[in-house]
Amino acid sequence: MNAEENEATPTDYGEFSRLEFLAHAYAIEREAEERYIELADQMETHNNPAVAEIFRKLARVEGLHALQILDQAGDRELPHIPPWEYRWRGTESPEAIDAADIHYLMTPHHALGLALKAEERALRFFSAVAASQKDAEVRKLAEEFAEDEREHVRLVKEWLVKIPEPAEDWAEDPDPSASQE
Repeated sequence: MNAEENEATPTDYGEFSRLEFLAHAYAIEREAEERYIELADQMETHNNPAVAEIFRKLARVEGLHALQILDQAGDRELPHIPPWEYRWRGTESPEAIDAADIHYLMTPHHALGLALKAEERALRFFSAVAASQKDAEVRKLAEEFAEDEREHVRLVKEWLVKIPEPAEDWAEDPDPSASQE
């Protein structure tokens, strides 16, 4: 399952302890950071520096969020959760961009559109977790994370309107690579 399959929002994610919830939130931010770094590297390889720069900036933001989560854990170590036991749909966290959505000629507008979808998926995840928690502390924490994601959605939307939409022929490569057959 890919990130898009995280579009569905289950009504109940089960009960989380505070540290389990923080471990999930940390994994979401770290996976998003790592994916943005991978995508930035790919865009640099394909000589697409404008998109690489956006992905690097987004990676830095996600990395800062991950550090903030560790700060919230204080001196308590987050529990190790095997990747197959995370409580989101699919094999990737809600905020990870699906590599299948990437094109080497994509524009900054495309990159921000993908970031917006990722932020919206994270918002839905945290909102659903908040709605399903009986523990008041975990519910409040999930609500705070949802509010943070709501703000991220707003910021990406503001950034997106400042970036021109791509031309219809954006994917046409005037200098395609030659076949080495």
